[in-house]
Amino acid sequence: MKYLTFLLLKFLLLSNFVIAETISTKSKILKEASFCIKDSQAQVCKELVSEIEKLQLVVFDQNRFKCQSSLLGLQSEIIEAYYLKKSLNKRISLMIPYVIKNC
Repeated sequence: MKYLTFLLLKFLLLSNFVIAETISTKSKILKEASFCIKDSQAQVCKELVSEIEKLQLVVFDQNRFKCQSSLLGLQSEIIEAYYLKKSLNKRISLMIPYVIKNC
């Protein structure tokens, strides 16, 4: 019984740590996403797509599917900005408000 209690406490402490990390990561992701959509810098935007993927997995485990869908849309906008950087000069993000609202 003591072992089970220890595992439960460990799980609760680790899950709270992941949630706290996600909140700080979200603001960083939003800032970088805004930058990437306006001016797609190769390395920064590639890393951002990976970070959003990790965040999607965290919110999926929490059954927050609206947030996950919003993150997927934001990820698509970043990929589009990266590959179509020569065709569109002025871009605005349609998904950032949804990420703010749903996450």
